[in-house]
Amino acid sequence: MYESENNREDSERTAFRRTEKKYKLYFDNNASSKNKKNKQPKPVDLTEDKFSSPVFSLQNHPGFYFIPGALSLEKQCDLIRESLTEFPQPPNRTNHNAIYGPIHNLFVAAKEGKVLVEEKSAITSHECSSDLNCRGGEEWKFFTEKEASLRKCRSVSGSSLLRKLRWSTLGLQFDWSNRNYNVSLQHNKIPEALCELAKQLAKPALPAGVEFQPEAAIVNYFASGDTLGGHLDDMEADWSKPIVSLSLGCKAIFLLGGKSREDAPLAMFLRSGDVVLMAGEARECFHGVPRIFTDKENAEIGHLETHLRQEDDLCFLKYIQTSRININIRQVF
Repeated sequence: MYESENNREDSERTAFRRTEKKYKLYFDNNASSKNKKNKQPKPVDLTEDKFSSPVFSLQNHPGFYFIPGALSLEKQCDLIRESLTEFPQPPNRTNHNAIYGPIHNLFVAAKEGKVLVEEKSAITSHECSSDLNCRGGEEWKFFTEKEASLRKCRSVSGSSLLRKLRWSTLGLQFDWSNRNYNVSLQHNKIPEALCELAKQLAKPALPAGVEFQPEAAIVNYFASGDTLGGHLDDMEADWSKPIVSLSLGCKAIFLLGGKSREDAPLAMFLRSGDVVLMAGEARECFHGVPRIFTDKENAEIGHLETHLRQEDDLCFLKYIQTSRININIRQVF
């Protein structure tokens, strides 16, 4: 489309036109060659720009937002590492606490082929502190396979425990038995980097000037065949604040239903790096994950496989090739 000289001058005063010029391809006029094919393009400064992913909402599900590819490849890999090494660390609780008590350095123990062994202890249940793996007069410790074989006690391999890891809780600890947040349980604040990420991602679901305050998070670990049944996340005080849900690893099917289990749900794919926000009316909708794809053809994690090729990352790659991790961050009060 052509424009007059006056129109061109006017357009150059607009913000859109100025931004067009900023990113447009220009060639170095000082180049000796007059042939454009041989000229070098001028560099463009992208250091201050943050290219954001599109945000999709659904007409029949107000408060639901889908942000595909919201997490950079580097951020995905960082969160996978943290989800396996830092997030299950005590005082954060996991599904293993009920049987084994707090387990320190589970991922390292699994990587090193260690075995968790039950040992009889003189410590009684009321003397047990939160940093001991003990239940009554029992205490669980990691040993090498050779050391474990010398102890005629109950044992379980670290690799088996890692594969059976299903959830860990960050920040305020969720009490699964009573279905509430137990503020009396020892806990650390959610890591600052994860807090800042959640605050930025939550903005599309909040009115201007309102800030999301992350206080708790649940990290779900899915292996092949694992599912998450249809449910509501209804234990937080203010449902206008979103749940910020991050997907990592193998592709999953996500079901978003209505306010009744009788409402037929919408099925959609969630891939590594995708983010979902659920606030307001969407908080009243049943949702779940009936399947993850761990086969090479459908898992869609080639970008992760390409990035996690350093020797130190091979153990993370091996895990995520057959797993999905979901981090959902909440404002409790």
